[in-house]
Amino acid sequence: MEEIPHVLWAHRTMIKSSNGDTPFSLNYGTKAVIPAEIGMPTLRTAEVDMVQNNKALGINLDLLEEKREQAAIREAKSKTKMEKYYKSKVRSTSFKLGDLVYHKNDASHVEEGGKLSPKWEGPYEITEALGNGAYKLRDRDGKQLPRTWNIRNLKKCYVHEM
Repeated sequence: MEEIPHVLWAHRTMIKSSNGDTPFSLNYGTKAVIPAEIGMPTLRTAEVDMVQNNKALGINLDLLEEKREQAAIREAKSKTKMEKYYKSKVRSTSFKLGDLVYHKNDASHVEEGGKLSPKWEGPYEITEALGNGAYKLRDRDGKQLPRTWNIRNLKKCYVHEM
């Protein structure tokens, strides 16, 4: 319990990589003085002119909104960069109406055959594309499957018909 204030202080004064600023400076418009600097004289605390310091704090408060906007822009840029990285790893696939696909046995939970059971069931035919990777399927007998299937649980079936 005694460490919680120190941990919170460290969290509030640590620079966040997403926006390049500390939560403390975005709240109060100035850098925080760490408790160790208060107890012992450092150049930062010893050479303080209180009149100039108060003027500088006032100016910092006036510019605070602009600083927050710049941090929001940097954070949005960081999120865009992460999203671009994530999407570069995602395999983009889509199916057309009439395509034959298999669906994962794990996703349907129909059979619990252990580790030697088939991993994929099918083939099924795509009857409807609902958007965002959701599809309606029907089996080879023409019976509609009762739910939608996500593209993560489907894979293309290549049937060679003679």
